[in-house]
Amino acid sequence: MAHRRRQTEVFSLSFLDCMCCGFGAVILLFMIINSQIKNQVNLEQTYPENKANQLKFDLLETRKRLVLAKNSFKDLDQQNIAIENEMDQMLLLLMQLKKELEDESIDSLARNKSIEKLKSDIEKLNEERERMLAVASRATSGGQVRSFTGDGDRQYLTGLKVGGERILILIDTSASMLDRKIINILRRRNMSDEVKLRSVKWRQAVSSVDWLAAQFPKESQFQIYTFNNMTKSVIGESDGDWVDVGDGKELDDAIKALRRTIPQNGTNLKDAFAVINELNPRPDNVILLIDSLPTMNKAETDRGMITGQERLNLYYEAETEIPSGIPMNILLYPMEGDYNAAIAYWLLAYRTGGSFMSISKDWP
Repeated sequence: MAHRRRQTEVFSLSFLDCMCCGFGAVILLFMIINSQIKNQVNLEQTYPENKANQLKFDLLETRKRLVLAKNSFKDLDQQNIAIENEMDQMLLLLMQLKKELEDESIDSLARNKSIEKLKSDIEKLNEERERMLAVASRATSGGQVRSFTGDGDRQYLTGLKVGGERILILIDTSASMLDRKIINILRRRNMSDEVKLRSVKWRQAVSSVDWLAAQFPKESQFQIYTFNNMTKSVIGESDGDWVDVGDGKELDDAIKALRRTIPQNGTNLKDAFAVINELNPRPDNVILLIDSLPTMNKAETDRGMITGQERLNLYYEAETEIPSGIPMNILLYPMEGDYNAAIAYWLLAYRTGGSFMSISKDWP
């Protein structure tokens, strides 16, 4: 019986293969160790850097506090010096008073008589002062119901006539009342209403009306009209009627309404002068506050530009609306470029027996 031959499996591993495997394992081990060392080094480098930044920040804060402390110390030092100077002055004054008391040769009786005489003189001066103030008060504001004081408590001597039984104020509220210069007028008329109301020229005109109202006699009647392209009373539902000055309440309300009025649009002087004829009875005194010649003679116009001669012609047309026998008092707030306005309004005041004032920048 034949025997089956066993198959043998041969496993062969050379020495070189063993060396390569061992070398690869060593390399892998070094790579693992190297990566761990590198991460640890990065952590060690990051920590000192953050700590250094914190130390820099702390140093900066410390320096800031040091500067503030130095400034505070400097202020305290200056205050201390000022206090010491005052104390030195007080000591010198005390020594001077002490010396005067020591050198004084007047006996006590004569001194007391002198003091009593000085007191009597002071009392007489105070009585005279009160008497003069009372006389001045009666002369300046005896019949007035409102008061108005200019900047610096100044008093004004003018030829302006503000009395009468029926006083009419016409105030220009066109866009030109926003400024004295044309370029500023064009710029301001496109701004907000709040900016327009704060315009220096407009506020000056309102203050002028306030000053005029303070001069109205208590028993008189008044009316205040604003005019631009339209003319209307500042007192609601009183067009064509006179308002009693009385206790001044209506005057106060009128001034408040005027302060809320926004300058805008053109100047229609013809309709403003027509109000003089509409009031019944007619006013016996008209005060016109204006800055230039008119630019229109009706409520609306499609004209974009107007010449100086055309404005003068519009003024002559408006002037025909003024009835005879009524004085026209003119307060002109000069505007750049309108050279004919001053001459025209001066002639109007002269011809009607009124007065003319070219308003300065600090009036009233």
